[in-house]
This record gives sequence, C-alpha cells and structure tokens, in this order.
Amino acid sequence: MAGPWKDARGVIVTTTHTIEGRPIRQYLGIVTGEVIVGANIFRDLFANIRDIVGGRSGSYERILAEAREQAIEELQAECATRGGNAVVGVDLDYEVIGQNGSMLMVSASGTAVVV
Repeated sequence: MAGPWKDARGVIVTTTHTIEGRPIRQYLGIVTGEVIVGANIFRDLFANIRDIVGGRSGSYERILAEAREQAIEELQAECATRGGNAVVGVDLDYEVIGQNGSMLMVSASGTAVVV
C-alpha cells in the first residue's frame, strides 16, 4: 500500500505503525480478514497457455486483486465493529491451500485503533 486508504466507513488502513498527524488514542486489538478463492479449470488452462507463450495472467491478477480488496474490507468491518477508525501495521499474506493447491487464501491482519 502506498499510503493510508479509507473505506466508506472512514476506516483508515495502512501498513505503517503510525499515521502522520493522527496520534493513536486507543488500541483495540488485532483484527483480520480472510478470503479463500478456488481454482477454476478454464482460468487455469488459459493461464498455463499464457505461461507457455509468455506474458502476464490478467485473470489471476484480477482474482488476486479482488481477494485482497475483500480481505481488507473484512478487516475494516471488524475494526468498525470494535469502535475503531483505523487499522495500522497491516500485513497481507497469500497461501496456497487445499488438495493439490486448489485454493488460495488471502489474509489481512493489523491492529485496530482509534486515532
């Protein structure tokens, strides 16, 4: 993330541990958001062809972007439920899970705070 990002609820999300000009008044604990996406045989087939001929796999990039956004939205929703208005120290993780690596889990975690 390039800098703080806000959602419709006004929850700021940043990978940094502070927000410049916004002192943290209260720490509310760790919040997480997780999304699991399954593999699609047709998308996999076209991605494999793309890998053979070269280039980027736009279909996978879109799926990853959507999963990342959903995980961050879950993170923000949990923060707002706890009464926070920002999540600091956000870490994004990607992990292949399931039989034969058939699914991808995207998780976002950070500390919910009041600034």
